[in-house]
Amino acid sequence: MEPSAQPTTTGTDGKVRGDGNGLALFVIASCQLMIVLDITIVNIALPHIQTALNFSTTSLSWVVNAYTLTFGGLLLLGGRAGDILGRRRVFMFGVLLFGLASLLGGLAQNDWQLLAARALQGVGGAIASPTSLALITTTFTEGPARNRAFGVFAGVSAAGGAIGLLLGGILVEWLDWRWIFFVNVPIAALIAFATPRVIKESERHTGHFDLAGALTATLGMVALVYGFIRAAQEGWRDPLTLGSFAAAVILLTSFIFIERRSTQPITPLHMFADRNRAGTYGMMLMLACAIFGMFFFLTLFVQNVLGFSPLEAGLAFLPVSAVIAVAAGFTSQMLPRFGPKPFMVVGALLAAAGLTWLTQCDIDSTYLGSILGPILVFAAGMGLQFVSLTLMALSRVPDQESGAASGLLNAMQQVGGSLGLSILVTVFGTASRTEAQTVVPTFLRESSPAQKLYFARTRQLPDPWGDQVLTYGVTRAFIAAAAFSVVGALIAFFVIEVRPDDIERLKGNHGPMPGA
Repeated sequence: MEPSAQPTTTGTDGKVRGDGNGLALFVIASCQLMIVLDITIVNIALPHIQTALNFSTTSLSWVVNAYTLTFGGLLLLGGRAGDILGRRRVFMFGVLLFGLASLLGGLAQNDWQLLAARALQGVGGAIASPTSLALITTTFTEGPARNRAFGVFAGVSAAGGAIGLLLGGILVEWLDWRWIFFVNVPIAALIAFATPRVIKESERHTGHFDLAGALTATLGMVALVYGFIRAAQEGWRDPLTLGSFAAAVILLTSFIFIERRSTQPITPLHMFADRNRAGTYGMMLMLACAIFGMFFFLTLFVQNVLGFSPLEAGLAFLPVSAVIAVAAGFTSQMLPRFGPKPFMVVGALLAAAGLTWLTQCDIDSTYLGSILGPILVFAAGMGLQFVSLTLMALSRVPDQESGAASGLLNAMQQVGGSLGLSILVTVFGTASRTEAQTVVPTFLRESSPAQKLYFARTRQLPDPWGDQVLTYGVTRAFIAAAAFSVVGALIAFFVIEVRPDDIERLKGNHGPMPGA
C-alpha cells in the first residue's frame, strides 16, 4: 500500500517531498530510538546477565562490544544497500532483523547464544539506521522542514542513551533482564507494519556491494578495539595485544587500499575532500568517545559507589535526555541564523567542561552535589553538537550518496564509541592498579581478619577501600574523556569553515545541489 496523500513541495532536485509528514518522521525516529537505546539499555542488566548465563568478567564486556562493533562495522554497507535496493525496502528488512535478533537474545540459554544474538542485532541496526537517516533527505524538502526533521532525529539519537539506561533499570528491577530484549519485538513489528503506509520508496540506483571493504573495515575495527581491551587486562607487552594491533593496521590499511581502487566503494573517499565533512566525521568520532565513556563509567560509579539500584541509576540520567532534547531543538531553530560552527565549538567545550567537573567526584560525593550539575552541562553540549554534525555531514551530498554519507556518520559514532570506551577502559584499568598499590598497605594495617581473608581469596579490596580504587580509576577516565571533547572543539574551530551559501541553504534559499 502506498502512503496516503499529504502536503508536499518540490525540492531543488525535482523530487517531490512531504513537508508535513509527521507520521513518517515518527516512524523513522522510533526506529532510531529503538536502535540507539539498545546500546545502553544492556549496561544496567549486565550483572544479572553474568549470573544467569555464567559469563566471566572478561567475556561479559563482549555483550556490549558484539553489538557496537557489528553495528559500526557494517553501517557503511547498510547505507550502500539502501542506495542500491531502495531505502524503504532495506529499512524494513533491518527493522525486522533487529526484532528477530532481540527475540533470540531474550531466549538465550547460554553465553554464546546471547553474543550471537547481540551481533545479529548489530547487523539489523547497521541496515536500518543509515537508511532511516537517508529517508529524511528523500522525505523532507531541504530547508526549514528538513532542519526540523533532523532536529528531531538528532535529539532522539542523542537522548537514546539516557532513555536506554532508564528503561533498562525499570525492566530489570520490575520484570527480568530478558525483557530488555523482548521489548524491541513489538516495537519492530509496529514500525515494519507502518513503514509502507507512511513512507514512499526511494529511487533505486545501480551498483554493487563492496563486500571486501565491509569485511576489512569490520575486522580491522574489531582487532583494534580488542587490542585496547586486551591491553587493559594483560598489559601492552602481551603478545596477543601486539598481534591485535598489528592485525588492525594491516586490515584497516587494506580497507583504504580497497576503497581507493573500487569503482563503487562503500566509503567514497572523495567525501573527505570537503574539509567541513571531514571535520564533521572527526568531531563525531571524538563526541562518541566522550559520551560512551560518560555513560559507562558514571553508571558504574552511581551503582557501585553511591549504592543506587538499577531503577535509581536509570532515573539519575533522565535529566540528560530532557536537556539534550531542549538543546537540540534550540539548535535546529538557531542554525539558519548563525550556521553550525558556533554550536559545534561551544557544544564540544561544554561537554569537556562537564566531564572535567565530574573528575572532582570522590567516595563521599552525592548525586545532587556532585553529579547532576556536570551531567546537565555535558548534556547541553551534546544537544548543541548532534544537530549541527548531522546537517553538516549531509550538506552538499547528492541523493545517490546520502545513504553512504549517513552510514559513514553513524559508523563514526559507533566506532568512536567502541574505540573510545576501550581506550578509557585502559586508562581506568591502569589508574585503578596504581591506586590499589597505594591503598593495599593501608588496608592491611586497618582491616579486620575477615576482610583480609576476603582479599586473599578474591584479590579484590572490600569497601571502602574498593570504592576508593574504583573512584580514582573512574575520575582518571573522565579526564581522558574530557580530552576527547577538547580535541573535538579544536577540530570545530580550526577545520570547520562557515560558507555564506550554507547559511542560505539552511534558510531554504538555495540553488541546485551540486552533483544532484
